[in-house]
Amino acid sequence: MHKLLLHLLACLSLASAQAPDTLTALVAQLRAGGHVIFIRHPQTNPDQADTDPLHLDNVFAQRHLTHEGRQQARDLGAAFQRLGIPVGRVLCSRFYRAQEAAILLGLGKPESLLDVTEGGLVVSPNENKRRAGALRQLLGTAPTDGKNLIIVSHRPSLVDAAGAEFADLREGEAVVFQPAAGGGFQCIGRVFPPAKWAAAVAPR
Repeated sequence: MHKLLLHLLACLSLASAQAPDTLTALVAQLRAGGHVIFIRHPQTNPDQADTDPLHLDNVFAQRHLTHEGRQQARDLGAAFQRLGIPVGRVLCSRFYRAQEAAILLGLGKPESLLDVTEGGLVVSPNENKRRAGALRQLLGTAPTDGKNLIIVSHRPSLVDAAGAEFADLREGEAVVFQPAAGGGFQCIGRVFPPAKWAAAVAPR
């Protein structure tokens, strides 16, 4: 319980204060590779809803990124490139807002997977558990190519896989996980709003 509290406080301190030296330290760790960066898709239109979630190819019946949300994705990708954060695979949910954000990052061709797609009430409880387990495994697996894994997905997916402390995850927020031996993982930082990355300083 004590370790969980410390873990939560560390994440909250990054999300709220985001002191320049703290963010710079986080960037330094990311430049070394071996981390998983979970990004909730950027800003979407609150007047839209997912009205046909059983048919994910029906993009017209989904909530979409706003103009600002698209720009947030572009700016985030540009900031990663400027900061020298190496990116290997880019995974994304099959919902169009996540796919579009992953493409606009410009950090590599995204792979759209059901494993990181929010299931909600339209899939079976067993399938939701399977997806949560698959995402949990991704969060606990360190990339071996000296780069970082990016996952663009949804808040409920992260809550199911990593715990209720992420129930406040905001659109465009990034959570940085450090995989641990044995398949576990630790949150080492939360960055919000997305513009924080553009203001970050690359460590020397």
